[in-house]
Amino acid sequence: MAPGQPGLGVVEDGLIASRDGLIAFAGARADAPAALDALEIIDCERRWITPGLIDCHTHLVYAGDRAHEFEQRLNGVSYESIARSGGGILATVNATRAADEASLVASSLPRLDALLAEGVTTVEIKSGYGLALEHEGKMLRAARALARERAVTVITTFLGAHALPPEFSGRADAYIDEVCNVMLPALAGEGLIDAVDAFCERIGFTREQTLRVFDAATRAGLRVKLHAEQLSNMHGAELAAGFRALSADHLEYADDDAIRAMAASGTVAVLLPGAFYFLRETKVPPVDALRQSGIPIAIATDSNPGTSPLTSLLTTMNLAATLFRMTVQECLIGVTRAAAQALGASSRAGTLETGKSCDLAIWNIERPAELVYRMGFNPLHARVSRGA
Repeated sequence: MAPGQPGLGVVEDGLIASRDGLIAFAGARADAPAALDALEIIDCERRWITPGLIDCHTHLVYAGDRAHEFEQRLNGVSYESIARSGGGILATVNATRAADEASLVASSLPRLDALLAEGVTTVEIKSGYGLALEHEGKMLRAARALARERAVTVITTFLGAHALPPEFSGRADAYIDEVCNVMLPALAGEGLIDAVDAFCERIGFTREQTLRVFDAATRAGLRVKLHAEQLSNMHGAELAAGFRALSADHLEYADDDAIRAMAASGTVAVLLPGAFYFLRETKVPPVDALRQSGIPIAIATDSNPGTSPLTSLLTTMNLAATLFRMTVQECLIGVTRAAAQALGASSRAGTLETGKSCDLAIWNIERPAELVYRMGFNPLHARVSRGA
């Protein structure tokens, strides 16, 4: 994915030089500076090299699983019915609250390793299964610990407004007070938050409650993003765009007003085909309208225990192509350049450009389409994180 070229930007007979973990040169070998004096030369034998992949929406840190709910849905029970009867997100909240930080790290590492094995070098991890200061902090610290355990960049997102915890039953506004006035300032003060998210939905929080969370995030100097229009049209994407949100995610029910607002604000659309597939949804996101409006489209695993227990970004690309009719080029851009934009990380990741982190995925493929076309097959030859 070469700088200054439209689409993927293919360079034949290319060369990438790394110094101190950053790209010192990326381009055609013939254009390389004569002064390049490599301490080590690695011949990739004409393999394809892309930027390291970016999973820009995950809930990777949690305890327990929800396989029994999967079985319930197979027997005809809806996701909303399960959630309203005490299952869903709250089932994972109970398990996560019972786990300590070390246990969360240990249980999350295999999920992270599965992503890294497919060339992922940057991953966003949300909180949102603690729903109390102690436990939200525990999740965010576990996410940061994963970056010390593995060679990967982890971006942390505070999702305190994910669900209403049982101790606040019937008092959603009071819980939002807790999120805005207690949790967010304390966790931001510890340096644990890179961005703030919320779940604006009938089984989540209202537009007005989400507005309060965004106001608090803005006061703390933090960028926002939003779970928007997944199950219904709550006009959350328009609200997010009004705050120049990094991204609005899901978007199955986004309308023309939402798309116009996102296009004007530069908000990235993050599509999550794993959740669409796993929940057997039928309302497809408005991909054509997003394309026509020039909105960057990212895709991500949405890795979580309830609605997308998916730890394969390669499979995610195939799902995006088959279910949402995205092209090979769109899928590859969706897990590199657009994904970096969705995290506010374009200055360091997403393309192969001088000065960016030397995060690479090296592939045993004949053409890029293979990365989207195959299912259950991993052609990764090597992964490079910060030049190593």
